[in-house]
Amino acid sequence: MFIKKLLLFVTAFTFILSSTLFSQEKEKGKDEKSDSAETEEDGWDKDEWDDFKFDFDLFDSYRSPSVSLTYGFSSISLQNFSGSFANPNIPEIKLGYTTEKPTWNEEAILKYKYNYLFLSNVTTDISDTQGEDEIESNLWRFGFGWANGYGYDLGSAAIIPYNSYSLAWSRLDVKNFPANEQDRNKLALYDDAFKFGTGSEVGLRIKVIRQVTLEAGYERSVIFERHLFWKWAGSALIEGAGQWALDSFIEKIMDSSPYAAPVVGFVLKSALSYGVYELRQDKMNWPFKSAAPLAYDQFKFGLTVTF
Repeated sequence: MFIKKLLLFVTAFTFILSSTLFSQEKEKGKDEKSDSAETEEDGWDKDEWDDFKFDFDLFDSYRSPSVSLTYGFSSISLQNFSGSFANPNIPEIKLGYTTEKPTWNEEAILKYKYNYLFLSNVTTDISDTQGEDEIESNLWRFGFGWANGYGYDLGSAAIIPYNSYSLAWSRLDVKNFPANEQDRNKLALYDDAFKFGTGSEVGLRIKVIRQVTLEAGYERSVIFERHLFWKWAGSALIEGAGQWALDSFIEKIMDSSPYAAPVVGFVLKSALSYGVYELRQDKMNWPFKSAAPLAYDQFKFGLTVTF
């Protein structure tokens, strides 16, 4: 319940912010707009071409090395499991490259990307909330992810709501198994073995100076009992198609109402991710028949240093 209220607060905050900034937007004439929106002969605008170049150009001047350090609180759940998990804490480090550049049509709106590798430790060893019969655990997780979104450029500062997605491999160490045999057998499927999983995160970045950004986020991640590649690929394609459709819709909003795009895009993509991961609580490869995954819900806060 606390996490859901936090998400509502973040959404409301970004909505109020966008409304304030939107009231300051100056109307531009059609001639000015046409001058700033150069178009290639084949119909691609410059922003689309820049995105294409970024994917392959390691020397993009907007691309900066970044290090993120975060700490958070997690809860664990597993369908049809009668035992109770102790809530672990989670330190995490990310290494990657951040791109923040003005959109082609509106200089006050930033387009944000962050591609990264990460390592995290989801453990009850640094948590003091264990109950007498709660299951203690230690999970090491590593993988890669990508974050994106639009934000508001405030000069040397910025406010950016973002969505991110990750693929991870995890190794779980269960410290004390439950007495119930069915629960023990179910949990043993995840213990002491590398398992594949995915994650989705929503959050807010507040750049206080050019090199330092504070952030808070909420992540939902799942660990698969078994990695059924074709079912996972089918589920990922369905989610990817939904994300692609939203990206196209958000680009249209950016063309007509750029100051509304960061908030609308954040809300729509967050709603899609939340819905997909709710469905995956019962079927890890929804909509295909599959077992329920081990699920982690995590609230994280920290900072990113960009060089």
